[in-house]
Amino acid sequence: MTKSISSIGQRSTRQRTAVVDSLQRNEDFRSSQEIHDQLRHEGISVGLSTVYRTLQALAEAGEVDVIVRDDGESVYRLCSEHHHHHLVCRRCRTTVELEAPSVETWAHKVAADHGFTDTTHTIEIWGLCPDCTTAD
Repeated sequence: MTKSISSIGQRSTRQRTAVVDSLQRNEDFRSSQEIHDQLRHEGISVGLSTVYRTLQALAEAGEVDVIVRDDGESVYRLCSEHHHHHLVCRRCRTTVELEAPSVETWAHKVAADHGFTDTTHTIEIWGLCPDCTTAD
């Protein structure tokens, strides 16, 4: 999946393009600080605020998924374009995209029962993956 800065309504700069490129090279969820550190390690000069603003714009445009870790930090990842949820390992951060039709049905029914329209939702299920469970 190829994302571009123009798809989020921002002027394309070398730094913003580097943030998108970093997301495209990594399949795991990463914080703005982790992306910033990776780019600096690669010799790409980019400010942490640029990384943060680019990630926020990508999230607002629906170009990346955002989840909040147990420590409260937001992490970002390019994901498939269809609506989905996540199963996330608390220890190693392995993430599985889930399609859950029964959850969709439930969410729409609950919203309708309360008179809500034009609703959205996100669900992250946190636990230990099989590898981390057997490591205990």
